[in-house]
Amino acid sequence: MFSRRMVLVLAVLVLLLLNIAALTVSSSRTQSSGGAAQLALHLVAPFQKGVSASLSWMRSVWYGYFYLVTAAEENVVLRRDVAVLRGELNAMKELSLLNERMRALLSYKEEKSVATVAAEVTGKDASPWFRTLIIDKGATDGVSKGQAVVVPDGIVGQVVEVSAHYAKVLLVTDRNSSVDALVQETRARGVLKGGAEKGCTFAYANRNDAIESGHRIVSSGLDGVYPKGFMLGTVDAVSRQSSGIFQDVVVMPSVNFEKLEEVLVILGMEEKQP
Repeated sequence: MFSRRMVLVLAVLVLLLLNIAALTVSSSRTQSSGGAAQLALHLVAPFQKGVSASLSWMRSVWYGYFYLVTAAEENVVLRRDVAVLRGELNAMKELSLLNERMRALLSYKEEKSVATVAAEVTGKDASPWFRTLIIDKGATDGVSKGQAVVVPDGIVGQVVEVSAHYAKVLLVTDRNSSVDALVQETRARGVLKGGAEKGCTFAYANRNDAIESGHRIVSSGLDGVYPKGFMLGTVDAVSRQSSGIFQDVVVMPSVNFEKLEEVLVILGMEEKQP
C-alpha cells in the first residue's frame, strides 16, 4: 500500500510531466501556420490552466500540512512549559504559606516564656481508636516523653513516644488524654478529657459553677505538663442533670487537628534565660 505522501508526490510528478508536454506541443505549434497555432492554443490553454490550478491547490495543501505539524509540535512544547510553570507556581505558593505559618509560630514562640523547638507533622495515626501524630523532632533535638505540644491556636497534646529523630504526640482529643483546666471567665475548675463524639468534655465541673456556651477553657498549669493559660477550646453545650454534683460540658477544641502541619514542642516548663 502506498502512503498518502507517496501518492501526493506521484500526482505532482504526473501533472508536471503533462504540463511540460503541453508546453512542448504549444512551442512546436508556434512555428506552424497561424490557424494551426490558434487551434493548438485553444486546446492547450484550458489544460494548462487546470494544471496550474491543481499545482496551486496541492502546494497550499502541502504547506498547510507542514503548518499543522509544526503547530502541533509547538502545542506539545507549550503544554509542557505550562505544566512546568504551574508546578513552579504551586511550589512558590506552598513556600509562601509555609513562611506565613512559620512566622506565626515564631511570633507565638517569642511571646511565651518557655523554651520550644519547631517540628513538622510527618504522619497521623490511621486507627480510629487512637488520635496521635508523628513529628520530625526527637531525642537529638531535646524532645522527651511528657513534653507539651502547642500551636498559636492552643494546645495540641503531649509527647508519648520518642526516638532519635521522631516523636509521637497524643492529641488532647484522644480518649486517653486529660488536661487540668479551668474556665477563663469564671475560673471554674475541671479536667478536659478527649474521646467525646464531638470534641472534648470538661469533666468534674461542679454543677453550681457558672459555665455557659462560649466560655473559653484554658490550661491551669497544675498537672505539670502544660503551662498555665494555654487555650484548649470553647464551651459548646452545657447540661445539668436533676441529680449529681457535676454538670456535663461539651468543649470544641481551639485547634483544627485536620490542618496541622507545624507545631511547637515545649522543651521545659522553666522560663527562657534572657
